[in-house]
Order: sequence, then C-alpha cells, then structure tokens
Amino acid sequence: MNIEYINKPEQLAELCNRIQAEPWIALDTEFLREKTYYPVFCLLQIASPDWVVCVDPLAIPDLSELFETINDPKIVKVLHACRQDLEIFYQITGQVTFPVFDTQLAAPLLGFQENPGYAMLVSSFLNVNLSKVHTRADWSVRPLSQAQIQYAADDVIYLCKIYKIMCQQLEDLGRLSWLEKDFEQLKNTELYQLSPVNAWLKVKGKNRLTGKQLSIIQVLSEWRERTAQAENRPKNWLIRDDLLLELAKLQPETVAELSNIRNMNDRTVRRYGNIICRLISEAKDKRPITLSDKANPTKKTQTQEAVLDVLTAIVRIRADENSINPTLLASRKNLEKLLFEDDDNCLLRGWRYSMVGQELEGVLNGKYKISLDHGKLVLSDHFEANALE
Repeated sequence: MNIEYINKPEQLAELCNRIQAEPWIALDTEFLREKTYYPVFCLLQIASPDWVVCVDPLAIPDLSELFETINDPKIVKVLHACRQDLEIFYQITGQVTFPVFDTQLAAPLLGFQENPGYAMLVSSFLNVNLSKVHTRADWSVRPLSQAQIQYAADDVIYLCKIYKIMCQQLEDLGRLSWLEKDFEQLKNTELYQLSPVNAWLKVKGKNRLTGKQLSIIQVLSEWRERTAQAENRPKNWLIRDDLLLELAKLQPETVAELSNIRNMNDRTVRRYGNIICRLISEAKDKRPITLSDKANPTKKTQTQEAVLDVLTAIVRIRADENSINPTLLASRKNLEKLLFEDDDNCLLRGWRYSMVGQELEGVLNGKYKISLDHGKLVLSDHFEANALE
C-alpha cells in the first residue's frame, strides 16, 4: 500500500474528505515523553482498508480542521491501547475522541490474555512478525527515514486488518455488544487530564499511611502534580513516589533535615526545599481524605473464604463455557472486592459484568439458589424456586 506523507496544510482538506467517506478509520501516534509531563506529538498515522497516510504535526502545528473531522461521532476510531493516543487528542482539542474501538480491550473476549501487545495480535491474527528496529527512535528528528515512515504506517495498516477479523469473530460469538460499556469508560476526562487533587491516589504504598502521614502525601502529591504540569517536566523528576512516602513518614521541618534524607536530589532541595517543608508543616494540621473504609480485611473468616470458593467455582464454569481463562475473567482479588462491596471493581462493568458479574451479585444478594444437578453446579432464581415449592 502506498504511504502518503502529509506535511503541508493544503494537503489536509483532501484528507478530511477521505476520512468523511469512511465508516471507520485506524489511528496511531508516535510521541516522546521521557523529558516532559505532556507527550510531544510527533506523528499521526491514519488508515482505512484502501489508503494510509502519515501526518506530520511538527510541520503542521494547526490540525484543528483534521481533528474536527476525526472527532465526527459517525466515524468509529480504531486504536490499540488507546489511552495515550486519546490523551494527545484531548490536549489538542479539549474533547474526548469517540466512538472508539480498542483492540487491546477487545482481545480478551477472543481468548487472549489481558492487555496483549499489538505485536502479539498481529502475529496471532495475520502471522506477521513486526519489526522492533524503530521502537526507541527519536520521532522528533526530521527528516524521518523511509524505514521509519514504513514502520509507523504498518501499525495502522495491520490494525485495519485485525479490526475486521475481530469484529467478525466477536459478532459470530455474540459478544460485540459486550464491549460498549468498556468503551464508554474511555470518555472519562480524568483518564487524560489527572486532577492534581486526586494525584495521591496514584502513589503506590499510600494504603500503609494514616493520619498526618496520609495528609502529607495528599498535599505533596497535589503540589508535585501542579508543578510538573506547570513546568512540563516528568513528576518523578521532581520527587519519586518512594521519596514522597519517606517525607510523609519522616516529616522534615527544615531544609537541612530535608537534605539529609537519603536519595533526596540536591537540585530539588535547593529549588523547592522551603516550599516542601512549609507544605509538610501545613499538612500536619489538615484532616486527610480518608481511604475507602471498604478495604478487604487482612484476615478473612472461614465463612468468607468458603463464599469466595463458591464465587470462584461460578467464575470457572462461566469461563469454561466462554473459552476464557478464569483468572482473566475474575481474579481472587476481584472476588474479594465484590464480597466486601468495593465499587472499584472490573466485575461491576463492561463485558465481565455481562458474563459473570451480574450473576455473582445475585448469588451474594440471595437472588440465586445454588444446587448440584448430575454433578453440575446450577444457579436458579431463588424466589421462583420458593414460589414453586
């Protein structure tokens, strides 16, 4: 397939006309993010089954006309692992690109592991092994080589082929509609512009903190996020997560105490030391946002373990019926969250809810009665069964 390289504004009108004629298009991006908070947009690849183009956003800074066309709700946008691509589009347009079809989200419904890589899908569906030569290329350097352009275009060329195969297989299995709610989740703007106030929720190890420590991690995480955004620098260049936890525990009151903390960057101390110490002092008198009180207990009772075993059995049966790995359908941790009424649970949304989550809720709520019929586990409506009796 001939690859068209677009680096002049006058070429966009014709491209927009082509896109408007398609019911769906495949999209991908090349970007850099090693030295910045926000991704540096370097290349946009667009394809249909009949054509493929690479658009150079460094040569054409104003892509508003193109994205207005791409964001047409009548056109399905096909991507793989779309979160970072959609983040770039959101930053450019202030809108969430939709509707989308994410092949990574769809793949588990066809027997793949969770979050499979693009190369794995290409190999499995098309028996093609993608080159990894340009994986670490600096996409901001111009001119791009022909090999780089081919490498980038291949991502959307094969994505078109994969999408058609996946849609047909999902349709044959009656599972295509199961993905609608999963894709709806991608419209949440918090996925593409994290609120600094909620930045602490991303810090690993926060669950071990309480009281003043938790308040400090919340205040410092918000400051770090706002500073990283304002300076367009990776937030871990300011302070890493493990150091945030150390600050919450040690609670230094002076710059001298701060500088004595192991692995604390001298530049960070010089530039932000006074601010950090002031924030820690203020946080000590601030009431923290409490963690969820629905957290799973460390030690479960024998009855709770037995209930989890029953839920696990139901998951295994439904997974076998649908040719899906049971741990992919629901892990023990997912089932524990369901038992202890934790709302942050993949079993409560999307295709997992359709396949087994709704049924598990019914068991826990007493709606379904569990029995054995010729050695098989059977679920029946508890209230209907009682009425018949």
